[in-house]
Amino acid sequence: MTDKFTTLSFADYIIEQRKQPKTFLDAVNQIIDFKSVDRILTKKYKKTKSADGRPAYPALPMFKLLLLQRWYNLSDPGMEEALNDRISFIRFSGFSFASPLPDHSTICRFRNNLLDLGIYEKLFEQINRQLESQGMLVKEGAIVDATIIESSRRP
Repeated sequence: MTDKFTTLSFADYIIEQRKQPKTFLDAVNQIIDFKSVDRILTKKYKKTKSADGRPAYPALPMFKLLLLQRWYNLSDPGMEEALNDRISFIRFSGFSFASPLPDHSTICRFRNNLLDLGIYEKLFEQINRQLESQGMLVKEGAIVDATIIESSRRP
């Protein structure tokens, strides 16, 4: 299924043609059978429109954002910032470089919907089983998320 979120653009083609070393996320994309995850999401997650009538983001790329969040220990605002900043995150998630990207509140609502449906932990367990069967162990990491805040104190 193609849509405005995952249809490849010219920018996607150019990035794909660049000779880059394979990253951890490229390896994970090859190892994990995301079709089985997508089947569960398609069966249980039925949201097709947002509250204001716009098309909803596709479920599988949104779930991949939750994986990134867990692996890199990112908050919802941190995930939004990283997604807008890191080519590897856009490529891994499956969004197009030309598509609109979800903000932190959309990511939070998606996670809460999966929790309400009772499939959040089930999906993560399935991912972990697949990685373990390939001899991979994924632990949480950390990206430093620094924010500049104005202070009322004078130096």
